[in-house]
Amino acid sequence: MNRPDYIPSLDGLRGIAALLVVQAHIGLIFPNTAQHLMTMGSEAVGLFFVLSGFLMAHLYGSRPMTRENVLDFLVSRFARIYPVYLAAVLLVAMLSGMQGLNFVQPIIGGTDFLRHVLLLGSSGVFWSIPPEIQFYLLFPILWLCLAHPHRYGGLIAGFAVAVVVDGLLELPGPGIMLVSKLPYFLFGALAGRMNSSWQGWAPSALTGFFTLLLLAVFFAYRHVLPSFSPAFWGLQSAAAAAVIVALVARQPPVAAHLLAAAPVRFLGTISFSLYLFHVPIMFLVHRTFESWIPESVLIAVALAVAMGGAWFLHETIEVPSRRLLVAWWQHHRWRLVSRDTPASGIERAILDLQAAEKRLLNGAASATAVIPCNGDEKLRA
Repeated sequence: MNRPDYIPSLDGLRGIAALLVVQAHIGLIFPNTAQHLMTMGSEAVGLFFVLSGFLMAHLYGSRPMTRENVLDFLVSRFARIYPVYLAAVLLVAMLSGMQGLNFVQPIIGGTDFLRHVLLLGSSGVFWSIPPEIQFYLLFPILWLCLAHPHRYGGLIAGFAVAVVVDGLLELPGPGIMLVSKLPYFLFGALAGRMNSSWQGWAPSALTGFFTLLLLAVFFAYRHVLPSFSPAFWGLQSAAAAAVIVALVARQPPVAAHLLAAAPVRFLGTISFSLYLFHVPIMFLVHRTFESWIPESVLIAVALAVAMGGAWFLHETIEVPSRRLLVAWWQHHRWRLVSRDTPASGIERAILDLQAAEKRLLNGAASATAVIPCNGDEKLRA
């Protein structure tokens, strides 16, 4: 990829986070292995949230906030998330309805299915999609703050108060609501905005080593020091994740060599499809071959099939549906963008026209007053 806004190391970081989510669910599908696993799924999802905030600020924060750009942003985000998400929901709903299959993370009944279709469901990994979408809807307001921080100081103060309240109340509310995870997105957006002002900083190899060490501590600290470690979801982990993403984005030596390696970036490319589909794919592999293959080998086979399936779904559903929706929008966007001016704009235009008409009439009256009349000649309008 040669896009100037593309940061290869962040793709690799996303790939590692996706792989850790998959690893966290191995024990769900293979219960005999669960006791031997150290899971880091919460840390990985927290990092996903911070990455999302970072990338939105990095990709859009410096662009002019016009109606066209905001609509482009919303359509792009919807096309990126919803079609492949809906495909995953349909697959899980189908597996959940099969008699005797006993799918591990079911969607039960029509109401639960409708909740998921409307982005309000919480089965399995789907719980993390509603706050992501809600953040996209909130981002245009944050975009104003990023583009004009001096003009919108009140809004910035409001976001700061929300973060403090979230911290004091220990991130209240159900996980599917943005308010419970807002600091992760906001800290990520702040890191993304700061990234543009660090262009002159060239990190050293020592910074790269420190970045990898910080990443390892972030994922493992709760397991290495269980008696000391607080619960994961909180301001401290949101701030730590934002620091990690900000450092990785500068692509320091050593860290960039690892995170921007082709295999790791490949995982980042298919990360969303892998995140959504790994549980049903691994579950089906387990149910199909559990009596034929030893569990240790079957886990490796299930992981390989999940990654292959994620690549296939990325290429056949995720990318084509995104391109199709964005292309449709680009073809039809002028109809929405060029619609009639809002009421306030129309009113202002009418007043301007009235003022122009007055000036013309006054000018005509003045001209009539100074033009001489010869004999019976009469001036006519």
